[in-house]
Amino acid sequence: MSSQTREAPRDGGRGERLMWITAQRVFYAGLLGAATERVLGGLGVYVSPTGAPLSIRIGGGAWQSGELLVVPPQVPHQVTTEQRLVFNLLIEAESVDPSRLPAFMQHCGPADAPAFVRRVREAHARLLEASGSGSFEGFEFDTLFFGGPLAPRSIDARIRAVVDRINADPAAQTSAEECAAAVGLSFSRFLHLFKQETGVTFRAFRAWKRARSLLRHVRQTASLTDIALDTGYPDSTHFSHSIRQVYGLRPSDILAGSRRLVLHQ
Repeated sequence: MSSQTREAPRDGGRGERLMWITAQRVFYAGLLGAATERVLGGLGVYVSPTGAPLSIRIGGGAWQSGELLVVPPQVPHQVTTEQRLVFNLLIEAESVDPSRLPAFMQHCGPADAPAFVRRVREAHARLLEASGSGSFEGFEFDTLFFGGPLAPRSIDARIRAVVDRINADPAAQTSAEECAAAVGLSFSRFLHLFKQETGVTFRAFRAWKRARSLLRHVRQTASLTDIALDTGYPDSTHFSHSIRQVYGLRPSDILAGSRRLVLHQ
């Protein structure tokens, strides 16, 4: 896998903050920020870097705490921490079979998997070491974090073609009607089959992929308006509203919090 690194100032000389983005995975080691409720389109896994607990509230319910938090896709939640950093893995929902995930990932809220927590911390240390060379060549994401490939999801070939099309260009103004016609399905049948095969509506899927693409721009010096247009939003107002719904943070806060982040993609 190719890797691109953008150097950033180091944290106290240690350079702890980094993000690794692949087509179907993200690993983020950085600031959580004072986020309000967020709704991520991928499976979210939060790990404490130090052992100090993280706190989570699912859908406005009671606060819970743990070193490891798991949140299924499209579940509203809020996460807080008193630490400087958080580790966060994002697994694209359409890329894995939810029934064949590790047991602790078939969960919502705090989970007990100490071996996995240790593995994530060790993986972070290995990635930091490799980051100095400017490349993550030789690392395979699932093997590094999970010990082997996660079981892939079986998806109807017609829906897979649409998923691949959106993943290839999240900024494209592709309509459900166009996608249905392209794969030879009626509009209503396409919408039903898309949700059945991916677990999410076409509209929510496309919105998530567009918001996810922002992560590739966090180290850019372009204006928010330019980034909004590059990621497929019609204007900066729509961009800010949509990003805040997904991440619980304004785009300007995300970019500000990424100033010391080293990005690999």
